[in-house]
Amino acid sequence: MAQEYDQLLLKNQLCFPLYACGRKIVNSYTPYLKPLGLTYTQYVVFMVLWEKESLNVGQLGSTLHLDAGTLTPLLKNLEKAGYVTRTRSKEDERVTIVSITDKGNELKELCKDIPLELAKKGSSLTEKEARELYTLLYKFLES
Repeated sequence: MAQEYDQLLLKNQLCFPLYACGRKIVNSYTPYLKPLGLTYTQYVVFMVLWEKESLNVGQLGSTLHLDAGTLTPLLKNLEKAGYVTRTRSKEDERVTIVSITDKGNELKELCKDIPLELAKKGSSLTEKEARELYTLLYKFLES
């Protein structure tokens, strides 16, 4: 009878360790981002904008696997703080273009050492295991 519900045991779920690890990783960024007034989600938005400088909200959402309901208030706050601008596309007014400002680019210097600091803290994974996990996670995301 108990085997009938094995699929509901937490230990049998792939989703739970992914969820818990994700939370643990995001929380590890807090000591570095909080003094800058940034959330992890804002930080990853900046990472995309530092690379691309300008893109539409749909492209940003697709890159970060975030929906417009999450991005819109976040981008409004970043615009209010002077980090980004949001403008309507000249080709299609339904499309909003997000561009990083000089003030937003200044944060890049303040954030450049965060990945290195987190890497110093290390994890229990070997470099090979970390690369394999990275590959598997992106394979899962793309499916």
